Amino acid sequence: MTTTVVNPQIEYPSSDGEPLAETYIHLYAIITTLEVIKQYLAGQQATVLADQFLYYVQGFPKLRVTPDVMVIFNVAPGGRDNYKLWEEGQVPRVVFEMTSKSTQKQDQEQKKLLYEQLGILEYWLFDPKGEWIPEQLKGYRLQDEVYQPISDRISQPLQLRLEAEGELLRFYRLDTGAKLLIPTELAELAEKERLRADKLEEYLRSQGIDPYNL
Repeated sequence: MTTTVVNPQIEYPSSDGEPLAETYIHLYAIITTLEVIKQYLAGQQATVLADQFLYYVQGFPKLRVTPDVMVIFNVAPGGRDNYKLWEEGQVPRVVFEMTSKSTQKQDQEQKKLLYEQLGILEYWLFDPKGEWIPEQLKGYRLQDEVYQPISDRISQPLQLRLEAEGELLRFYRLDTGAKLLIPTELAELAEKERLRADKLEEYLRSQGIDPYNL
């Protein structure tokens, strides 16, 4: 029987000093996708990580990849400095890359092949500037261990329909059809609700009614 000894001194960095995204447009697409899916999966045993190292072989810190956004189920919620497959025990189910003309080859070839080999069920490419994907959005799903194009723009693990809308990737629930709101839209909705409540309170007081003793 052979026992594998792992060097406890091996370091797995959480940063390489490179910028988060190529442009502000790509950065905003990453951040909104991260926040929308985090909100959608709140309360579930799942986590959503953005631009963090995914280490896939223990003892070899150079074997890593940095998905723009990855969704992992059946793990503890919350952030991580990096994600080690052998510690978490779960491969990401969905990965999003905010692609561009300059990253096209890497996204379409090297990363696609690696994600396929790792067993990541879905791989989505979103081109916010429309530089090389005319329809801006392209998805792949594993079938018999090989990626096949997704024609209906539906993410099965997330139970969401994806749409490219301008420079953002938007999500719609399959059960209700409702669009998942981005942070700015949620803030606008909260402000409208606050104004509505203030107007109602003002009206009730004008009628001599204490709104807190109804």
